[in-house]
Amino acid sequence: MESSRKKLPVADEDLLKECRIDTYRSSGAGGQHVNTTDSAVRLTHTPSGLIVRCQEHRSQHRNKDTCLVKLRELYQKTYLTRTKRRIPTKKTRGSQERRIDKKKQRSSTKQSRQKPNY
Repeated sequence: MESSRKKLPVADEDLLKECRIDTYRSSGAGGQHVNTTDSAVRLTHTPSGLIVRCQEHRSQHRNKDTCLVKLRELYQKTYLTRTKRRIPTKKTRGSQERRIDKKKQRSSTKQSRQKPNY
């Protein structure tokens, strides 16, 4: 896991050497061009296991460039940013009372809809 925590290479060529590149036919609208070319790209970064895919453009090269950008963003979010730890706080008395009042009001509304007992 430590190998996945290292920084990504700056050069795109070096990053592509660490990835497995899959090309396939994209789905969706586009007509004959979409049905005949393998323009969709899926990059699998083998050290970290992150998978990114793109089929937004008609060009395989543009999709590959977009995948590289997405991979860098995903890697940044996943491994390099630290989330702040949540400090649990106590609910205020006023908010608790308002919640109970709303529940009572909702209960009475539902009870008023019921058939009367004779």
